[in-house]
Amino acid sequence: MPAALVGLSHSPLIGKKDPGPEVLARIGAAVDGARAFVRDFDPELVVLYAPDHYNGFFYKEMPPFCLATAANAVGDFGSLSGPLSVDADAAKSLAQGVLDRGIDLTVSARMTVDHGFVQPLEVLFDGIDRVPVVPVFVNGVATPLGPLARIRALGAAVGEAAAALDRRVLFLASGGLSHDPPVPVLDGAPPRVADALIEGHPPTPEQRAKGEQRVVQAGRDYAAGSSTMIPINPGWDNLVLDTFASGSLSEIDDWTVEWMGAEGGGSAHEVRTWIAAYASLAATGPYRVTSRFYEPVPEWIAGFAVTTAHPEGSDR
Repeated sequence: MPAALVGLSHSPLIGKKDPGPEVLARIGAAVDGARAFVRDFDPELVVLYAPDHYNGFFYKEMPPFCLATAANAVGDFGSLSGPLSVDADAAKSLAQGVLDRGIDLTVSARMTVDHGFVQPLEVLFDGIDRVPVVPVFVNGVATPLGPLARIRALGAAVGEAAAALDRRVLFLASGGLSHDPPVPVLDGAPPRVADALIEGHPPTPEQRAKGEQRVVQAGRDYAAGSSTMIPINPGWDNLVLDTFASGSLSEIDDWTVEWMGAEGGGSAHEVRTWIAAYASLAATGPYRVTSRFYEPVPEWIAGFAVTTAHPEGSDR
């Protein structure tokens, strides 16, 4: 099975509070390189690993990961809304293959997704309905969080199951790296906030607009240095990228939830999507990282990275 990988950070603040033109130019060049990589590979199926930000998954039932046989985007932060072009047959085949390999996978027949899923599809494919996709939610926000060995096992099982499809499959990771945005926390939350986090009541347009404006203001404060959020950690971010580049993914099993949060911030666990994607690619054989870009972007409250990879011996 021909396989390839793209890892791409996302941020709801892109286009709303941007860094200076030189930084944007560097990011743009890296993204253009990833787009060219994807065009050259010409995937027949995209397995998209992404987190959620309390738009589709809530504490009423919070799985560690979930595969969708159908998905609809809410359109938060100006991202596209509507149905994703989910390949239901491929999704069902992958789900069965993962379960057959001993991973307790949750399946959704009507997944709600947000900008974490939509942004990479917009960036790389100019839309959410341009390529067959299998969305896989990986929880990176809602505690408690399980060991990273299980995420690596998930990715490996998906990769092995994908090999049986005999299609060109792109494993696409969305999220990370170090960042500490103002995400609500259930423990100690006021009753109204706790109820929203548990039950998932859809916000009114006014409530969504106010919530998004709070995030934009947080980005302004963070960039101005007047925030208590954990700073972006380039050292940790590059350690993560070094680990992916080395192919020594088993080392990730020793990373603890507490260590990741202390080093990378409250939402550093979005890196779990990258772990799953790299484990999927590794399941097809040894791989090589072909491009790597990293830039700390305080305006986006993120260590922003773009990587591409393909199996060893591939001419792509």
